[in-house]
Amino acid sequence: MPKVKTADLTMFCKQLSTMLRAGVPISRALDIQVSQTVNKTLRDVLLQVSSNIKQGAPLSKAMKQFPKIFPVLLLNMIEAGELTGKLDDVLARMYVHYAKENKINNKIRGAMIYPIVLACLMTGVMIVMLTFVLPMFSEMFASSESKLPLPTRIMLGLSDALRNYWYIFIAAAAVLIYGFKRFIGTRDGKRVFDKAKLRLPVLKGLIAQIITARFTRTLSTLLASGVSIIKALESATEITNNAVVMDAMAGVIDDVQKGIPVSALLKRVPVFPPMMVSMINVGEETGAVDEMLSKTADYYDEELETAIGKLVALLEPLMIVFMGVGIGAILLAMYLPMFDMFNKIQL
Repeated sequence: MPKVKTADLTMFCKQLSTMLRAGVPISRALDIQVSQTVNKTLRDVLLQVSSNIKQGAPLSKAMKQFPKIFPVLLLNMIEAGELTGKLDDVLARMYVHYAKENKINNKIRGAMIYPIVLACLMTGVMIVMLTFVLPMFSEMFASSESKLPLPTRIMLGLSDALRNYWYIFIAAAAVLIYGFKRFIGTRDGKRVFDKAKLRLPVLKGLIAQIITARFTRTLSTLLASGVSIIKALESATEITNNAVVMDAMAGVIDDVQKGIPVSALLKRVPVFPPMMVSMINVGEETGAVDEMLSKTADYYDEELETAIGKLVALLEPLMIVFMGVGIGAILLAMYLPMFDMFNKIQL
């Protein structure tokens, strides 16, 4: 079943919250959403949810039948809203939460468009030069009696391999991609991959900020909605989708049940910065943890925007340099034999 985008969940929460606050019965509100939802997958699911509600099931139970469509966070929040009688307020908070999450996702995707396009362009240009341009010079090189320089022989060998055995390269790439996806799909593989991401020289700071922003925003939303601290920590940890954080938070959650303050325990998690821990400590002392978490999330959202801008500014010249080096290597391989030929003619 196709996944539902964050933007669709954002509109779902906003529209349902607005209609509930206006006094529209939940079954009627869902019927209205079914008629207005563009995403076919979500529309079909909401139709079944509405049918279950008309048969007497609560919204949270009806939605839990579709765990691949609705995130655990949203299901927990709706269940908390039903228990407290503030479902409209909870949905309004989830609208704000998903709107901010969608904004971050759009920034990340937007920042990666240019480097990806440039990388594809660089790869395409190099393939064209190796498979079409370089072979045009190979006949001229073959007529030369002198031994070709090593760079030229390497490039000609690569050119022949691409032209004659291109299917092997495609098959090898497909196998590598499939193997990588299977590897990170395992628990140990994901743990290795997540650790590697947090050690990348350029990206580790950005990834840590994304994790911190998501964790603090989710925890703030859950606590403000009356969810217990244990359940809130579990849901916020799952949102990070990082094995390093999940492993560290497992011990934190166990110790929170023993009565130890959260701020003292979060120091164990290597991803979380000291400022975040200090803000939570202040929140515990003032009795406003959810408010402090919300402010912390807003701060890291702003820092994330700045970090993304710096990353793009760094990637652009790097990609251009790599493209220049690759094309330069091919041109050098083409012209080195020609220089040798000209030198022999002059002699």
